[in-house]
Amino acid sequence: MIRFETIVEKVRRNHPGADEDLLRRAYLFSAREHRGQVRKSGEPYLIHPLEVANILADLKLDPICVATGLLHDIVEDTDTSTEMIDEYFGSEIAHLVEGVTKISKLDNSSYEERQALNMRKMLLAMVDDVRVVLVKLADRLHNMRTLEFLPLEKRRRIAQETLDVYAPIAHRLGMSRVRGELEDLAFKYLEPEEYLKLKELVESRRVRLDSVLEDIKQRITDLMKTSEIPLLHIEGRIKRLYSIYQKLKRQHITIDQVYDLVAVRMITESVKDCYAALGVIHAAWKPIPGRFKDMIAIPRENFYQSLHTSVVGDGGQPFEVQIRTDDMHRIAEEGIAAHWKYKEGRRGTHTDEDEAFVWLKRLVEWQQEVKDSREFLDALKLDLYPNEVYCFTPKGKVIDLPRGATPVDFAFAIHTQVGLSCNGAKINGRIVPLKYQLRNGDMVEILTSPSARPSRDWMNFVKTSRARSKIRHYLAESERAMAVELGEKLFEKEADKFRLNAKKIINSGDLDRVAAEYGCARADDVLAGIGYGKLLPRNIIAKLLPPDRAGEIEENQKRTLKQVVKQALGFQDRIKVKDVDDIMVYRAGCCNPIRGEDIMGYITRGKGVAVHSKRCPNAPSLMVNPERLIEVEWMKSDAEHLSAYPITMRLVTEDRPGMVADVTQSIANVGTNIRGINASLDDEGRGRLILTAEIFDLKHLEKITSALKSVKGVIDVERISGEPVEA
Repeated sequence: MIRFETIVEKVRRNHPGADEDLLRRAYLFSAREHRGQVRKSGEPYLIHPLEVANILADLKLDPICVATGLLHDIVEDTDTSTEMIDEYFGSEIAHLVEGVTKISKLDNSSYEERQALNMRKMLLAMVDDVRVVLVKLADRLHNMRTLEFLPLEKRRRIAQETLDVYAPIAHRLGMSRVRGELEDLAFKYLEPEEYLKLKELVESRRVRLDSVLEDIKQRITDLMKTSEIPLLHIEGRIKRLYSIYQKLKRQHITIDQVYDLVAVRMITESVKDCYAALGVIHAAWKPIPGRFKDMIAIPRENFYQSLHTSVVGDGGQPFEVQIRTDDMHRIAEEGIAAHWKYKEGRRGTHTDEDEAFVWLKRLVEWQQEVKDSREFLDALKLDLYPNEVYCFTPKGKVIDLPRGATPVDFAFAIHTQVGLSCNGAKINGRIVPLKYQLRNGDMVEILTSPSARPSRDWMNFVKTSRARSKIRHYLAESERAMAVELGEKLFEKEADKFRLNAKKIINSGDLDRVAAEYGCARADDVLAGIGYGKLLPRNIIAKLLPPDRAGEIEENQKRTLKQVVKQALGFQDRIKVKDVDDIMVYRAGCCNPIRGEDIMGYITRGKGVAVHSKRCPNAPSLMVNPERLIEVEWMKSDAEHLSAYPITMRLVTEDRPGMVADVTQSIANVGTNIRGINASLDDEGRGRLILTAEIFDLKHLEKITSALKSVKGVIDVERISGEPVEA
């Protein structure tokens, strides 16, 4: 069990002159409020805040943060209020405790929604005061260390949450030591068999690998002494289990093929010494091509700086060498905890100009735009675990992006407006396609035009969450504007049929009153619904007509139907067995024959005569039993008594705004009712529409097909068999 005095000693060593009385009062207050509480392990609950405070002290954080670690669970787990914390310890600690408490409170929504909410809270807390998240990370780290005392399902849930939320945050904050331990502990509980198997593989090699590391360290020490390069410290390590597991799974290799299974870390006095040491290492051992990374000249966004190289050692054992200064090493291990300097009397807030928090400001802006939980989590993981590519603007500014990023991602990283008006790119002075994948060192020039606009195709190749969200937002706004415009035109056209002034209805607020009945907030939403093809303008008109004119809707429908019938049709659609009366017939559902088609009858057992089209796919099998075939024919009648029936059609279209609305309007223009329509996208990004319309005969179908083919962007139209699509 950790002793309180040990924590005080660490704080005293890292912060001479620290307010030790504050820490003592926080400890005593925590002990009093948590008295009688025990953890699942059976230990006194006080052990947990002590361990959290100790982790924060190890990170060399200030006394305010360590005191918050001692008090972090009090508001959540006891009757103590934030106001009492404020009264006893001041507003700064009260603010931090409240921030940690807010992150801990999650609702009973789905896993993705809870994780997205938790991540959003973490991001917002970092903007307000990053120490809130540092305390929460320390809290999670100790909970993971004692996870074995919880039930199996809860262990797995917490481990998964740690891997999805807390480890990525620790990585992005540059806290490699915390991140590594969180990942290994989560791996242990999520994949216990793989964990034990891999642990045995590493342990079986440990003696040999430790011996190899000692030999390498001694030789490097001798080389640095001979070359007169100051070496402050050298240490060796075997790669962490979860990191090995990820590499084996990703690259489909064996443990003996992992280049950086063992690594040596060299700490030198200056940047100049780092590069000098690198030259000595490459002279002593053969470097592995493509394995050198200079993260001193171009640091990572999470503040990490170091030289990395992999070489082949004696006996063919590959190993990695990391070379950095003492300051770089401190930031590499502790990340933001080492980078962030707290000034007496101020909270850990930061301004837009703090270079270290540019990425955080960008993430917070983006998370406010993305509502879908799964999309938010998937995209955020890309931002939190970037596999960076470093490119340059024509003026020499470094822009770092994830691996696989394109000029479009680069454009949005510069500025939203640059991305929205991008119409081309030059890489190293050469024009390239916008889906070109950027490489390290590329000099990127974005070409723009005031008339240029984002394309939906961009969504197929952009990598960054910022670019995706900005493009999606633009497309949604653009499509909505077009839908509103089209909806207004369709509404006006329908209103004219009933001698109504559409403009007056919209401007007077009458449409706003109807909107609520369709789940819409305002008139624009109704018009957009009409434009998208989700709402029929005639149904809206029906709501607006006074009661004494309600019958006009039905009369108008009948009038339209009669006009179409008289223009296009001349026969009733009944079928009878040739030269025989009073035999029950029905259309076969497999082909749903249309008046005017060649048809054949098939005598069923007990259901009468099934009428099939001669083009029916089942026709050949029916002809195997010629004795059950019978001639059928369409009956002639006057147009006044015609009845419509449904047929289903499949359309292949371009993916463009307003396509569904244009299709539905083209059918309406030929006086045809639509019973239902389903829209989707195929794997090639083309639209697929399955619709059911009411028709009278083959000529009517041909008229509808012709109207559909005339719609801009319709690639193919075909009639299909099967059940009709209902609205």
